[in-house]
Amino acid sequence: MEPRNVERPPPFQPSNIELVAKDDSTISGVSVYSGRAEVTRIFKFKVQTGQNQITVNGLPSVLDQESLRVQGRGAATIHDVTISRIPRLPVPTTSPTLTALQAKKERIVMALARCKKGIASLETYLATLHVQYIDVTQLRKVVKEYDATAEELDNQRLELQKELADVDKKLEDERTKLAGTGFDEKLNLRAVIGVFADSESEVEITLIYAVHGASWNAGYDIRVDMQAKEEPVTLIYKAGITQNTGEDWGDISLTLETATPTFGVGVPALDPWNLSIYKPEPIMLASQAAPPPPRWSMAPRAGRGGFGKSALVPHEATYAESYREPSIIAHRELEVSSKGNVSATFQVPGLISIPSDGVAHNVTIVQLKLNAKMSWVCVPKKDTKTHLSAKIKNASQYTLLRGTASVYMDGSFISRSEVPAVSPDESFDCALGLDPSIRITYHPRVKKQSQSGFVTKTANHVFTQNITIFNTKSMAIDNVRIVDQIPVSEDAQIQVRLINPSLSSALITGSRDSATASMIEAVRKPVPISKGVTALWDGADEPEVDGETLGRNGKLNWVCSVPPQSKVNLVLQWEVVVPARTDILGLALAVCYP
Repeated sequence: MEPRNVERPPPFQPSNIELVAKDDSTISGVSVYSGRAEVTRIFKFKVQTGQNQITVNGLPSVLDQESLRVQGRGAATIHDVTISRIPRLPVPTTSPTLTALQAKKERIVMALARCKKGIASLETYLATLHVQYIDVTQLRKVVKEYDATAEELDNQRLELQKELADVDKKLEDERTKLAGTGFDEKLNLRAVIGVFADSESEVEITLIYAVHGASWNAGYDIRVDMQAKEEPVTLIYKAGITQNTGEDWGDISLTLETATPTFGVGVPALDPWNLSIYKPEPIMLASQAAPPPPRWSMAPRAGRGGFGKSALVPHEATYAESYREPSIIAHRELEVSSKGNVSATFQVPGLISIPSDGVAHNVTIVQLKLNAKMSWVCVPKKDTKTHLSAKIKNASQYTLLRGTASVYMDGSFISRSEVPAVSPDESFDCALGLDPSIRITYHPRVKKQSQSGFVTKTANHVFTQNITIFNTKSMAIDNVRIVDQIPVSEDAQIQVRLINPSLSSALITGSRDSATASMIEAVRKPVPISKGVTALWDGADEPEVDGETLGRNGKLNWVCSVPPQSKVNLVLQWEVVVPARTDILGLALAVCYP
């Protein structure tokens, strides 16, 4: 029986599919964090039955390789994923188009030279003509022929100059095209994905990866309507998005994250902790040669980063050894508010485009109407300007991040302020700038001096300080706070007594041990001065301030309500009793005018 010829199957060759990220995929969504972003790209392509090798070129060089995850849909299985850098190819210096353009330019330059030579020859010929050698009847014909020939040469020269400029422009474009052919420094990563398909079909592969070079910052417009009785503050919450990743985000669904991402963060390892007896090194003499420094050898570090598992059939992915692992970038943690960690997710409505240009692109997150309590503060001893601030309650579901705010009052820009990190239902203080409509006058201080005592003479100094508040507004204002002070004694021979306002001063002269609960309550209690005016020790209305320390620094406040176009007068008076003919350090400052 003769043996039959059996055909051997051809050697197995995987199907190679080349893709370019920016051309063959779409970005379905981007989540921007503080300092980085997470990008989701979707590829759709056909695979052959069996093994397919998918090469995705043009991924951003700032890609965090430890964050890459590959998912997919279809009748296929993802086997492995490797990442490497695209090698820089030699830049071509010439091309058929460039050669043709250079030859065309040479022809135009030679033609232009001939044209200029012809014009010069015509001018030379005309200059050699003399009256004695030409008939007057022929002069008109000579001039007419000269004019026609010169016009023809001029038009030819202009046309050649235009053609030369066009060729130079094409040459420049071709050289630029050659210089940038096949390589982009910002998009020089390549991912190779092994996919085994059960049958020829279309599959969908999703790459999810983190990139550096992207961030967003919160910004605010705070608009204050002084005439509004309810919700006087309009807060416009904005986000400035900046990215320089190398890939443009066009018509994407954008999410802003306030949490800190944890891409590539592993469990830390403990270093060796050894104990030994300290042995001082022997002192080397100058004549002795120093021993050679020890040689250290660097052993190759083994280890591979991991990818997320496939959404089809889970397989462990591996890295290629042809790239250098980037160092882990430390994340800047968000500040913590009084109610817990500030963490929120904002979905920007609609689609948005953010080019890779490193420029901040602003979007509005939300516009909020908020309640606020206005307050005016002035320290006239130092400065008679009145500072306006608002205690704003964030009665919304939005978390406010720290950011800069532009403050507008009644439609006019007045200042810039800072908004802290604020959780929902939390209040925060916002400085609104100076209010020139509240005028404070700090009058010259008046001093009266007398002596008392028969055996031991004492000098009594009574100081009176007058302060005037003038509200030039057409509306009444509440919660105007004036801050001032009286001196504090540091010696038992010096006695300081507050005369007006009559605040409880038991804790100024008394010891801490003698302070009782009733005394502390009395010191905290504000004292009515006149209609709409109360006085209290500085910090007495702040619950977190220790009641036993109130008044010890000599600082006090007036809290006033001032009618429209009206004035309120305040009087601060105190007495200082010292031994007669005794120089008191600091007493002279009490009579110095601000």
